[in-house]
Amino acid sequence: MRRLLVAVLAAALLLAGCSPGDDPAPDVQVSGDAGQVPTLVYRHPLVIEHATSEVIWEGSGPRLVDGGPVLINYRLEKATDASLVKETYSQVPKPSTLTPETLSEDLYDALSGESVGARILLVLPATSVTSSFASVMVVDVLPTRASGEAVPPREGMPAVTLADDGEPSIAAPQGEAPADLMVQALIKGDGVQVEEGATVTVQYSGVRWSDGSAYDSTWTQGEPKSFDLGAGILPGLAEGLVQQTVGSQVMLVIPPMVGAAEGDEVDTLVFVVDILAASNPPVEQG
Repeated sequence: MRRLLVAVLAAALLLAGCSPGDDPAPDVQVSGDAGQVPTLVYRHPLVIEHATSEVIWEGSGPRLVDGGPVLINYRLEKATDASLVKETYSQVPKPSTLTPETLSEDLYDALSGESVGARILLVLPATSVTSSFASVMVVDVLPTRASGEAVPPREGMPAVTLADDGEPSIAAPQGEAPADLMVQALIKGDGVQVEEGATVTVQYSGVRWSDGSAYDSTWTQGEPKSFDLGAGILPGLAEGLVQQTVGSQVMLVIPPMVGAAEGDEVDTLVFVVDILAASNPPVEQG
């Protein structure tokens, strides 16, 4: 499958394509299993006349929704010498929203209609407008919601219902708020375990225990969020995510004395967090 494409990846890179023609796309071989860093093999310098894209494999997950969240891993190389420009597999994925304004019209067109799990090859010429080099890039479309085995909720925890897109709604808590941090897995994912000091990519919704009013939500912001555990986030949130697994959905009840209090906020907070990715600290060599 080929499409006119321009990929814009935040401030890290800007790429613009040319109008497609009748020439065949350059020969680029892509190998590597799903979830693994792809390997690109091609004769370089690669001559690129037109911007093209090709689906290496279709995704089997939910179809991307217009205006909804999108999360990708990518590897970008210079077509002149196959040197690495940037990759996210060893860092954190790139979150965005599936709109022309956030992705550019051409990247939006390329991702529209694709599903989670798809791998797409992009071959892009150099342009004098936004890029000084021709590029070869592979993009993997990642989940934006938890998936795994449902876990029976603990008695006394607020009820959670999920919308079709996975957004959680948290029922107004009942009774007296707990004095200690409470951690309850709602969905058990089968990904890597989150370690102390990790950088995680998540979706979350948070409400106040006292009245069930909204505290904060990435779902209303439109895209997942990445942050370092312990670096400027609620201490109870960081503590509660350690030892959980990627793909899981976790409820955290965080009293003020264990880190919910911030600024004028003195209420106990209830979060439902979908853990989408984790980059754990490197293992120290002895």
